[in-house]
Amino acid sequence: MQTHQPYSEINNFLRSRRSTFISNFTGEKIADNLIQDILENAIYAPTHKLTEPWQFKVFSGTGLSKLTAEMADIYKNTTPSELFSVEKHAKFAENEKKVSHVIAICMQRDKAERIPELEEICAVACAVQNIYLSVNAYGLGGYWSTGNGAFTAQMHTFLELGEKDRCLGFFYVGVPATQQGQAKRSPLTSKVTWIK
Repeated sequence: MQTHQPYSEINNFLRSRRSTFISNFTGEKIADNLIQDILENAIYAPTHKLTEPWQFKVFSGTGLSKLTAEMADIYKNTTPSELFSVEKHAKFAENEKKVSHVIAICMQRDKAERIPELEEICAVACAVQNIYLSVNAYGLGGYWSTGNGAFTAQMHTFLELGEKDRCLGFFYVGVPATQQGQAKRSPLTSKVTWIK
């Protein structure tokens, strides 16, 4: 079997992928062309019948302010008064200062619905994994979040999505202040059944 690089190199790279959260971002801004490269890698994910269902809406600069204001508004509109936290509401604006870019991860449904919706969602998830790996390769930090009103009708409208399209969350990108530690995973034996 012919290989282009040692197995150990690709194994180490894949296993070193980490989520880096906003609390560990420095606030330093990343050049737009790097984000463009990362998204170019994302679109080479597998896609059944080449429907390419991923759609990315990138927020930076004043766009970040619009997004975080919308998220804060959704939080206010969807949280019962007894559960509402003034601190959490204010944190949306604080987080904006630490993030470089936020990418809305959207699934655009195939108009002819040639394949099941779940396959479209899975294809977008594969694209997000490419984003994760690319962010790691660039020495940047990021994570995929499905909170902050991602699944609400208000966010659907804000993102100008079609009736059968979906917002699948947001990918936050920033410059990490510190490197992340070792990943923790259950033993492979607890997740795999061999059938021979």
